[in-house]
Amino acid sequence: MTRDPKAAASATPCNATALRKAQRRLTQLYDGALEDSGLRSTQLSILVELAARTAHPPTMAELAQALVMDRSALGHNLRPLEREGLLVLQEGDTDRRQRHVVLTSRGKSKCQEALRRWRTAQDRFEQVFGRAEAAALRGTLLRIAHDERLATLKD
Repeated sequence: MTRDPKAAASATPCNATALRKAQRRLTQLYDGALEDSGLRSTQLSILVELAARTAHPPTMAELAQALVMDRSALGHNLRPLEREGLLVLQEGDTDRRQRHVVLTSRGKSKCQEALRRWRTAQDRFEQVFGRAEAAALRGTLLRIAHDERLATLKD
């Protein structure tokens, strides 16, 4: 079996390093496809999550949990979307300290536009990697993302 010297040189026993390398490659692919929409893939994932929750807009904490982000990172990512009028933060009905993240009609339109471009990147990835392999990869990654045991492991 002939090994690719580039792959051998970049091999690592570290799961986090391998995942970050793959993440950077996929981010390049998806962000390239989304470029004309004015959104990055990280921003689109927020809009998609909000579009799925229009009946019950999430609080900042709920959205952060769904996206597996800390609240400060989420706030940093929400600011440009709020400036562009794609979402608004609304006070909670019963607790004014809570902020619900609500997708605006402009945000819904931008999300739909960007999803058409996202589909291009998704199709390209599946052509190269394989549809079944891509589905299996997503399953594995989502199991990792939502495994609370990993969130509690400390030194």
